[in-house]
Amino acid sequence: MNPILMSLIFAVTLGTFAVVAKKRFALLATGRAVDRFDRIPDRIKSVITYAFYQKKMGYYEPVGTAHKFIFIGFVVLLLRSIILWGRAFSPTFNAFIFGPDTLLGQGYELIKDVVATLVVLGVSVFVYYRTVKPQKRMTLSTEGLVILGIIATMMLSDMLYDGAGMELSWRFRSAGPEGIIGKLIAPFGTAHEGFTFGAPAGSLFRMLVRGTTDDTLACLAQAGFWTHATLVLVFLNILPFSKHFHILTAVPNVFFRDLEPMGRLRPLAENAEKLMELVGAVSELEDPTKAPVGVARIEHFSWKSILDFYTCTECGRCSDNCPAHTTGKVLSPKHLMLALRDHLYTRQDDLIGAPTAVPAEGIPADANPIAVGLGSILIAPDMLHPDVLWGCTTCRACEEQCPVMISYVDKIVDLRRNLVMVRGEFPHTLAKPFEAMEVNGNPWNLSRSDRGAWSDGLNIKMMAENPKAEVLFWVGCAASYDDRAKKIARSTAKLLQTAGIDFAILGQEESCTGDPARRAGNEFLFATLAESNAATLNGYKEQGGIRTIITACPHCFNTLKNEYPDFGAKFEVVHHADYLLGLVAQKKLTPVNAVKGKVAYHDSCYLGRYNDIYESPRKILGAIPGLELVEAEASKNKGLCCGAGGGQMWMEEQNTNRVNVKRTLQLLNTGATTIATACPFCMTMLTDGLKSQDKQDEIKQLDIAELLDQSCAVSLPAKAAE
Repeated sequence: MNPILMSLIFAVTLGTFAVVAKKRFALLATGRAVDRFDRIPDRIKSVITYAFYQKKMGYYEPVGTAHKFIFIGFVVLLLRSIILWGRAFSPTFNAFIFGPDTLLGQGYELIKDVVATLVVLGVSVFVYYRTVKPQKRMTLSTEGLVILGIIATMMLSDMLYDGAGMELSWRFRSAGPEGIIGKLIAPFGTAHEGFTFGAPAGSLFRMLVRGTTDDTLACLAQAGFWTHATLVLVFLNILPFSKHFHILTAVPNVFFRDLEPMGRLRPLAENAEKLMELVGAVSELEDPTKAPVGVARIEHFSWKSILDFYTCTECGRCSDNCPAHTTGKVLSPKHLMLALRDHLYTRQDDLIGAPTAVPAEGIPADANPIAVGLGSILIAPDMLHPDVLWGCTTCRACEEQCPVMISYVDKIVDLRRNLVMVRGEFPHTLAKPFEAMEVNGNPWNLSRSDRGAWSDGLNIKMMAENPKAEVLFWVGCAASYDDRAKKIARSTAKLLQTAGIDFAILGQEESCTGDPARRAGNEFLFATLAESNAATLNGYKEQGGIRTIITACPHCFNTLKNEYPDFGAKFEVVHHADYLLGLVAQKKLTPVNAVKGKVAYHDSCYLGRYNDIYESPRKILGAIPGLELVEAEASKNKGLCCGAGGGQMWMEEQNTNRVNVKRTLQLLNTGATTIATACPFCMTMLTDGLKSQDKQDEIKQLDIAELLDQSCAVSLPAKAAE
């Protein structure tokens, strides 16, 4: 075609992209170190599942399907672009094995045409949802339409090149490679006169241009060729400056995602003492040369967080499913991510050009040096109102919906950690729960001596009395102190006794797991509680007891299972939904009494989205005679949070549109006469929701253990007497 022109285009476009890409990579490298090169097979599996198969895009949603079409198009047509670039230097270039007369070449031609057609269809869907039926969750801008136009033009120009080339090849079957016509038709081999099913898109365009002159055909073929060959390279240069940067970063972002349990937050230090040293060092010398406690400024984020910023597609799925955002709070996960990204870009030259300093003494060795000389622009409150951070319930609905596996909760908690531990800035309503957890081991500040009072009359042994008990029932603060939640503990205990399980409780030796403190940013308080509880648990383990821990609280369950191993407490931890279902399956528990009525089950975020337990509670309910299980419109991984997580249980909501009320209304819309839960926090929030609608006397609110207890006809006095 024209090797000189193609070489010039390569030099300009690839050279420009190299300069921009170098800056973006240098900016990425300023982030703190995190190890994401472990478990390579699992990471490859993630890429196949979430990047290539696009599992989170939905199977039947028009937008999701359209996105899959476009993604497949980029993958398949990358080879086509390479072939066209090669033809600029050698007209017969077909990547060596994809010639028009080979079976492989003919197969690829068919696939290419079908996929290109699907890409055009996908682009049309996106144009429709941007112009005719715009979606509020999406970033609607001229840029988006321009990008869609470029994508469609790349597909159509390739079809035009094929169509004009095929017609020319038919007209000049014996033409040699010399001259412009020969060079244009050389790659097409033996052409057919009519429609070719092996190249449907090209054949269609051939029919459209058939009536033109030879010179016009040659011009059209040239226009199609150079438009596609050039536009791909121009598009590459646009990507780093647009939301479509995710085309380049999505695959690596999925590959480098956190493979640790979804419910785990990474500790800031190996123990509370080290954490206190770190907090003290940073607090005494507020110096940007030191590794931070949590995150205060944009330069404190890790390189993986920066990759998250690059990768946001601005689709708005996160905000559409965020309980805070959908009830009018100032938090929008999408806009939080974009605000952090834009602020990062404004500091790009400062960050890349800044010298580095060695971390001060006492700073963990795995913390990267932080750039100096960047001023003191704090993320909160300088660029974000603190209410943005304190509105989060840590429910993970945003992360569940993100198609490119961006994490949000860890960033918000890291920002809270700095606010709480370094600056002492947090909602005033958290002060008493923090103090209560520190003094009495529970956020209600009730006496530790009353912790086991819920079990009066049940003849339940303490671990101190039965140190070799292999099963520990971890009761949790809510079921120990809240009068309503105590009934959950009693029903669970009665069921365990009926099934003949040899278990014990800790009583006064049990303290809050620290989950509310950790999610609210008080990492030091959490670490202190975790170390104390871990020592207690391990002490009984050394005596031959505690092999399995059962708990009816998803917050305790998640913390004990996913976070306490960081503090040396490694046990089999089972939520009561799974454990009770196992007892039913083993016929150690037999539901016989009918519990009539419609029951709507509410999914706890810390049980479902954090630990993927959705079916066990439903199977328990399904095993109860007479019970009709009905589903809310938003359920399972799309279920709305009750509003209690992330410390919200002890904070005032930012407006009058309450999360728990919205969720209660969703459940009431099912026509259920009973709302079932598997979390004492959810029970409290939904009970308040029922009261707000004056439905507390009409609609029952029961834990799955209470419903199973009713059906199993447990006779506790006789059991306890035995």
